Amino acid sequence: MARAKERTKKRRRPWLWALLGVLVIIVCIAGYFIYITLDFAEGFSKPKEESRFAQFEEKESEKPPEWEGTERVNILLMGGDNRGLEKDESARSDSMLVASIDPVTKQIHLLSVLRDTFVPIEGHKDDRVNTALALGGPNLAMKTIGNMLGLDIQYYVYTDFEGFKSLVDAIGGIDFYVEKNMNYVDNADGNRYDIHLKKGQQHLDGEKALMYVRFRHDAMSDFTRTERQRNVLAAVAKELQSAEHIINMKAILDSIQPHVESNLQPMDIFKLAQLGISSHMAGSAQVPPMELISDRNVGGASVLAIRDEAKLMEYVQDVLSKDSSVTDPATAGAGSEAGGGTDSSAGADSSDKR
Repeated sequence: MARAKERTKKRRRPWLWALLGVLVIIVCIAGYFIYITLDFAEGFSKPKEESRFAQFEEKESEKPPEWEGTERVNILLMGGDNRGLEKDESARSDSMLVASIDPVTKQIHLLSVLRDTFVPIEGHKDDRVNTALALGGPNLAMKTIGNMLGLDIQYYVYTDFEGFKSLVDAIGGIDFYVEKNMNYVDNADGNRYDIHLKKGQQHLDGEKALMYVRFRHDAMSDFTRTERQRNVLAAVAKELQSAEHIINMKAILDSIQPHVESNLQPMDIFKLAQLGISSHMAGSAQVPPMELISDRNVGGASVLAIRDEAKLMEYVQDVLSKDSSVTDPATAGAGSEAGGGTDSSAGADSSDKR
């Protein structure tokens, strides 16, 4: 009997050692990602003397709320054109998207903000929403857009043209369908940022992806451009979740670090990285939607006025409550495509910020 027990223990030992080996590997991998995340974050959040926004005073009234880790987190992604800027001069935000992540449902929504939307800017007169960054820096931009959408925006990430190109190149580009021929000549910087793309399915490197997200020289101008930006960002996010790119994350982060600035701290990035890997794209929308904007002339310039601020906040809550990656059983057999859910204007109580 004793010998039988001994033989049983010996048979179990290989499984025990295999299990321990797997646990060691998991711990090592986790430690590696903690290391690269913290190492990267040291250069992500720039000290004031190195910040491109050093000229702006940090006002207590503009300080973003803290994220506790259990509630919805909102991150303002801003792209800017830094060409031709003088010292202590900040660009307007050329592109603005809010990435909203719910840690409970593991859903990610992207909201692209129309840059010509005319809104109140605290401490300044009403102006286009994209001027908030140039007037008061990232904190004022977060507060202005948060007030407009009815959201608490905790973080921002700012990058220039080169940062976007570096990110796409670092993941090896993206396979993408370009819906039309796109051509535009930009004489700034010796035509370095000209746009020349052919219609069709193709592989976009960083340079071509930048061309695609910048193009707005068609009938719908910024309206179609914001949709392109959301679609490209969703494609990039999907690539980043692959095992290959998770393993190569340090190289990816190193490539974009010189071009990126944020208020994200090391542990914030680590928590968001964990959340991002386990989350999925649930929907995207343009804000304000077409039905809630109207043309307005201010000082001879054309801007976009919000028809009803309360309805805009309701619209945002409605978008965030839906998951367009899940097919509605009521329409699944009717030949309709899964998706949508981002154009409804009925919604939840707009008085609560999420």
